Amino acid sequence: MLPTLALILCTAFVLFMLGLERKQSPDMTRTLWIPTIWMLLISSKPLSQWFLSFAGDPESGSPLDRIFLTILMCLALWILARKKYDWRAAIKENVWLFVLIFFMLISILWSNIPYISFKRWTREFIAVLMALVVHSEPSPHRAMESILRRTTYILIPFSLLLIKYFPIYGRMYGRWSGEEEWIGVTLQKNGLGRLCLIAIFFLIWSLVRRHQGNNPPVWKYQTHLEIFVLLLTLYLLRGPRGAYSATAVTALGIGFLFYIGFYLMKKFGIYLSARTLMTILAIVIIFGIATLFTGGTSLKFYVSSVGRDETLTGRTEIWASLLPIAMQRGILGRGFGGFWTPRTREAFKIGEGHSGYLDLLLNLGFVGILLVTSFLLSSCRKAHRELSHDFDWAVLCICFLIMIVVHNITETSINTFTSQLTAVILFLSVSSSGILSHWK
Repeated sequence: MLPTLALILCTAFVLFMLGLERKQSPDMTRTLWIPTIWMLLISSKPLSQWFLSFAGDPESGSPLDRIFLTILMCLALWILARKKYDWRAAIKENVWLFVLIFFMLISILWSNIPYISFKRWTREFIAVLMALVVHSEPSPHRAMESILRRTTYILIPFSLLLIKYFPIYGRMYGRWSGEEEWIGVTLQKNGLGRLCLIAIFFLIWSLVRRHQGNNPPVWKYQTHLEIFVLLLTLYLLRGPRGAYSATAVTALGIGFLFYIGFYLMKKFGIYLSARTLMTILAIVIIFGIATLFTGGTSLKFYVSSVGRDETLTGRTEIWASLLPIAMQRGILGRGFGGFWTPRTREAFKIGEGHSGYLDLLLNLGFVGILLVTSFLLSSCRKAHRELSHDFDWAVLCICFLIMIVVHNITETSINTFTSQLTAVILFLSVSSSGILSHWK
């Protein structure tokens, strides 16, 4: 098939699916497209990589991306002002989120690159604004479902299109293995893995709800089409010749174990307390931090089960070189966005620590890890609060929380709200806040 014809057919399929989604959620306002567009942007390559003539330098970033994000930020502020959004109530419901954002801001004071750190912090603030826009919808839960559905309908088909017909955008060769990897609309293999993780879990969760009689299809073949998109996603996750994201597969598997477990416990009348769920999250986080100090020895069984080498594809070597540097400023870190610069990227030949907990330690220290943990635990408590009147939604939130703390043991996403997986957690958390008093 000619690439141009494939592009036309793929676009037509995506538009048709978006039309079904619009009928699925007729009560969603048009303003929901602002956080949807933002989510699409952070889930894929920067605009500067799609339009190479607008590329900027690695440290300052692309003017095109900055202008576009500024426009989205202004639109979000305008939407919240027009709806007379209750900021006081939002801060009260999301105390740990705003404490974390404020700490990120003041940490710029001890960053070696304060101007660049401030620009990076601005992106975090925009992420929070987008979450508040979702929360301002008449039904925040349905709004979040709509965003997940839209991003899945758009990003999965176009990822396959790029891999098959536009390989210059959809494929690359691995730094460590030298083998071909699929990246689709994302920047690298693990980014595609995160995209597939989110899409697979959401699609199965949605299909199960529909089977139970919730969210009936608006077209008799809609379920078949969503199963088709699910199969495409599974195919993308598998990758070429087994070059898949083992971390994403592991996190997804654990997420589904908890998902099945919740429904079995509900069937037999067993309910976990909020304290128990929060303890599980805390234990995984502590395990992730301890893994850094033990050189990955605690993951030996995991390594053999997923067919990776003892260094976790070079991760243990990265941790060994970065951990002493992190511990030099272990309490407060080097300031938000203050460690990874062109100089450090060149010195270490990488741009992240391949551990969300290590990258948090580098930038925000143990104080930052404590605040992020507090935010996640508070999100878990809010999700648990939903179990009594929206069981499905609560399970979705809790399973995503479990998956993100597992995923960040050997990958980095938890250190910024501009990573798709962490952005989903942010949106889910804020959407689970009290929804009776958004407006004054």
